[in-house]
Formats: sequence, C-alpha cells, structure tokens
Amino acid sequence: MPSFFRRLYKVTFDALWHFTLDDGWAMASHVALSAILALFPFLIFGTALASFLGADQFAETAVHLIFDTWPETIAKPLSDQVVQVLTIPRGGLLTVSVLAAAYFASNGVEALRISLNRAYRVVETRPWYVTRLVSFGFVLGAVIVLALISLLLVAVPVALAFAERYFPLLKNFLLTVANWRIYGTVAFLVVGLMVFHLGLPDGRRRVIDVLPGVLLTLVLWLVGALVFGYYLGTFANYAATYAGLASIMVVLVFLYMVSAIFIIGAEFNAALMKFQVVPVKGQPNIGISNPDQGADI
Repeated sequence: MPSFFRRLYKVTFDALWHFTLDDGWAMASHVALSAILALFPFLIFGTALASFLGADQFAETAVHLIFDTWPETIAKPLSDQVVQVLTIPRGGLLTVSVLAAAYFASNGVEALRISLNRAYRVVETRPWYVTRLVSFGFVLGAVIVLALISLLLVAVPVALAFAERYFPLLKNFLLTVANWRIYGTVAFLVVGLMVFHLGLPDGRRRVIDVLPGVLLTLVLWLVGALVFGYYLGTFANYAATYAGLASIMVVLVFLYMVSAIFIIGAEFNAALMKFQVVPVKGQPNIGISNPDQGADI
C-alpha cells in the first residue's frame, strides 16, 4: 500500500507539474473561449442538418445533453438564449451561413486537439488539412449522434404505447429510456470524453490508457460544478463587477474551470503511461525510477 501511494504521488505531481510547465492555464482559457465561440455555430449547423434528416427534436435534445450537468444558475440564462437562436427560421441546409457555422464549430475541436497534444506530450505529425478534416468529422459525428438520440426520443413514446398493449414486459425498460436525461447525459459525457482522448491527439492510445483520466475528469467536474454553484449562490456578485456582462463572465469562468480539469485528466493519463502504471503490452508493469527517462515536450 505505501508503494501505491508513493506511485500515486509521483503520477499526480508529474501531471500537475507538466500542466503548469506547458502553459496549461493558458490552454484552458483558449479551450474555454473556443468552446463559447463554437457552441452557437455547432447548434445552428446541427439544427439545420438534423432538420434535413427529419430529427426535429434536435435542439431540445442538444440543450438537455449540454446543459443538464451545469449548475442551474449558469445553464438557464445560456440555454434560454440558445433556444431563441435555434428557433430562428433559416433558408436551408447548404447555405453559406450554415457551412460557416460548421467551420467555426470545428475551431472548438481544434482547441481540444492542441491541448490534448500538449497534455499527452506529443508533437502533431499530421498535415493541417487532415487535422481540420478530423475536426469536421467530430462535429458531424456529434450532430448525427444527437440527431439519432432525438429520433429515439420521438420513437420511444410510440413504442411505449405499443408495448403496454402487446409486450407489457418491455414497459419498465421503455420507461427507463423515456426518462433519459440523467442516464443519457452521463453516457454521452463518458463516450464523448473517450472518443476525444482516443481520436483527437496524435498517436495511438488504448482504452485502458485513457480511462483513468476520463474517470478523474468526471469526478472533478462533479465536484467543481457543486463548489462553483455554491460559490455563485453564496459569495459571488458578478453583476456588481461586470454589469451587463455578468452572465457571459460566469459562463467563461465556469468553462475555464471545466477546461482546466479536462486537460489535467489528459495530463494524468500521460503521467500514468510515463511511469508505466498502466501496463504496456509486452512490457513489465514497473515504475520509472528516474523521472527524466520520460522526456517531456
């Protein structure tokens, strides 16, 4: 047990040290701002594409999956604005504005890719057009997944009514699917984080390599959201400091915290692999006694 705690201390210290050394705080602010700039374009592009595919409930589904895990004082003002933006009629799918929205949405993915490359201590070797296409692919994939979820939510009530009459044993399962918000949001977060860690940064990693950082990220996000919500309700008075900009400043500070935790999760994975706490196929599971052996970038 003491050996476990010594190794955990080494991994944690290495992750936080590299996070600070590699401008992790600056990268967190970059990711937070990019997320704000990418949010509305992503939802505009997603709504247009989902409407083309027949998933008219996309906007409601996306709003719930994105904002249900945020503290209510932060999520409600922004989600209300999102709903207003998404209810504006648009001329069609293949318009310049919608394509521009897809491009700006991919900028948010690019910010995540850069921060993950730094956290995993790798240098990008793919051409810029390949990484941009990968970012577009992530945006398109997220839209398709949300569209499928919204179609599922339309189909479930119909299936529930059918099951009540002909297949009563499926009723409880379909009721669970119908009450999807908590389960769906958690599953969406876990799968999304795994896909980001595995697919965005350069190089190859296994599921076991990224799983510890994903779990750490989810735990720290939960704690951070609870603490930040309590802080806003008890101490903070952003309106007195930022006047009309209070809402956007609260969102930016919250996203800054979320982004920092996201990067720290990747740093934790990199430190685990550096000290070989996560077994590497074909190599013994031993710690590296000299930290300099894991050369950082």
